[in-house]
Amino acid sequence: MLNSILLIAGLGAPEILIILAVILLLFGGRKIPELMRGLGRGVKEFKDAKDGDSYKEERRG
Repeated sequence: MLNSILLIAGLGAPEILIILAVILLLFGGRKIPELMRGLGRGVKEFKDAKDGDSYKEERRG
């Protein structure tokens, strides 16, 4: 699926490497793991909310 998204966007390996280098320059090496953790938590919360994860709701309440 990721390959099809990248093909649609017209991004090749050189473009992806340039984007990653710019992100590294903007945020620095120490901030990137923090950003990815936050992104992962956000995706997980979104999936839980979308699926109506009742186990999580029972644990909280």
